[in-house]
Amino acid sequence: MAAAQIVSAVMDEWKAGIDSRDPGRVAAVFTDDAVFQGLRPYGVGRAAVVAYYASQPAGMTVDYRVLESRRLTDRSATGYLSATFGYPDRADVVLAIGVTLVLQGGHWLISQYQASPSAPPRMATD
Repeated sequence: MAAAQIVSAVMDEWKAGIDSRDPGRVAAVFTDDAVFQGLRPYGVGRAAVVAYYASQPAGMTVDYRVLESRRLTDRSATGYLSATFGYPDRADVVLAIGVTLVLQGGHWLISQYQASPSAPPRMATD
């Protein structure tokens, strides 16, 4: 499976959990020992993911776009995304998100998640 397909499949489930306000569903796409960095101090493990998303405002949704992805090995992949978090009562927030995914027990899971404000445009390489 191509890296973009792997990243999209995992992040589609992440999005579904956020959009349905189900922190447990979001956490299910992370490894038990995932390093998770949202916009607050980082946490480790699924409990940190649940706590983070449970504290988000009701009605928050997310749309994302995979900007880059790479298959690192047969059992790992990485992705760089732009994500727009929508809220019913305030302006959208655009974040850059980097993820590392690993294949565990036949399932692709996020082992590292790093969010930062606003995805920058791609740098010129000429």
